[in-house]
Amino acid sequence: MKFAVVSAAFVLTACSTSPSAVAGGDTDAPDILLTLDVGVADAPRDSVDAKTQDDLPAAPDTAVQDAVGLDVAEPPGLTADFRQWLAAHGYDAAALARDDLETGSFGGRASPTQAVIRDPVIFIHGNSDKAMGTTVGQTGWTASRSYFLQHGYFGAELYGTTWGPADANQAAQQTHSRKNVMHLRHFVEAVLAYTGATQVDIVAHSMGVTLARKVILGGTANDPTDGGAYDVGPPLSAHIDAFVGIAGANRGLTSCFMTGPTTPTCSEQNGLYPGTLVGIQVQGQSAFLQDLAAQSGYEGTYRYTIWSSVDEVIGYANLVYGQPTSRIPAQTSEVTFQTVPYGHFGLKDLTVEQQFSLVKNHQTP
Repeated sequence: MKFAVVSAAFVLTACSTSPSAVAGGDTDAPDILLTLDVGVADAPRDSVDAKTQDDLPAAPDTAVQDAVGLDVAEPPGLTADFRQWLAAHGYDAAALARDDLETGSFGGRASPTQAVIRDPVIFIHGNSDKAMGTTVGQTGWTASRSYFLQHGYFGAELYGTTWGPADANQAAQQTHSRKNVMHLRHFVEAVLAYTGATQVDIVAHSMGVTLARKVILGGTANDPTDGGAYDVGPPLSAHIDAFVGIAGANRGLTSCFMTGPTTPTCSEQNGLYPGTLVGIQVQGQSAFLQDLAAQSGYEGTYRYTIWSSVDEVIGYANLVYGQPTSRIPAQTSEVTFQTVPYGHFGLKDLTVEQQFSLVKNHQTP
């Protein structure tokens, strides 16, 4: 079996982007490479041809609202069977269920005998978002879950939990903290064990991309605000089939130049600080991002990204020192957009068909 894990967006509401050295000094949107075939020595090479906006159906102004307003066949929330399993196996069921929030989670069997036929999908959201929702900035995975349910998946095969406070007013305070990393690590481990699947697919959005990459990478980490050094656990690479990273900031976030590394989300330890360019070398990038970049190809057998040059949160044509920050090193392929409504949240809510096809078929529709 393989699993699908989907991850969400980060929002740094206190920041705004402006021209700076982070984009290499080029203030015009570049010609974006729309097809990428990276290939790794030990990885399959059936890379995906990314589609331009002209190849995709036009989305109306209300596309995002319509996408997250779809009716679903199964209610959100962790099922009683999954909750009982979590409690019996030493997990904090209430914490993973996020009972303090409405639609703070979803997933699980309706009964212990329900079969998990398809590869389960785990959705991981981003900063200030939550597992599901219908309000701007907190749509979560409502549209994606609906699409997967409508195309053959069952609730026992789709999973999501909320990390962080789900509060846009606290967005600038969120980091790749021990609490956030381990919350997601426990959830992924629990879904693997609960369903009995041997692999998972991961689709991540925004800050959820970098959190999910650490969850998979495992190894040591450091959180000075929470006990210092800690061990995430062994790598989960062998358990990941496809990883889809949507609108991530893998090289850092351009708006962090406006606030500086003193803002927690932009910190030089566990934040998204992109560093500074000294000559031709980038120095001072956050330790967390350096750790993710020290290896490549570990996110899964297939590694895809979905990103846009008009992403209003990442900003500046997605460039950090001349390179798209949403690309993942050694990625298999990518899907890119250059026009609205495919901004930061549109990339998540309006690409459900692409997400489904990358996870299930390893190709775009």
